[in-house]
Amino acid sequence: MLPKNKLQLARVLQWQFFEQYSHEPYIAVARYIMRYLGMPEERREQLQKKQIRGYQALDLMENHLVNNSYLVGNQCTITDISLYAYTHVADEGGFDLSGYSEILNWLDKIQSLDGYVGMDG
Repeated sequence: MLPKNKLQLARVLQWQFFEQYSHEPYIAVARYIMRYLGMPEERREQLQKKQIRGYQALDLMENHLVNNSYLVGNQCTITDISLYAYTHVADEGGFDLSGYSEILNWLDKIQSLDGYVGMDG
């Protein structure tokens, strides 16, 4: 799940940084506000800001997946696993993935991998 090719490895790291700085802070926090805090009114503005940036991250992923089976190369890497984690529950943060056909296909690919084990909550 970790490429040996240096360029592919650099791309894995690039996506890992994206996950930490452009994806997780928005999608995961929006999910936390809605699911675990119960959407308190005083957090509504924060949620809206998180959703704007979260949709930007989803747009970037969608555009990349138009021409790529996975985020790096033609097989699943740790990058796909990292980004799968919060993307597959993005709806719990108020994100509508119905317009993201490439992401939905990508999620299905990951779920159909040998050894896939889903998690609750």
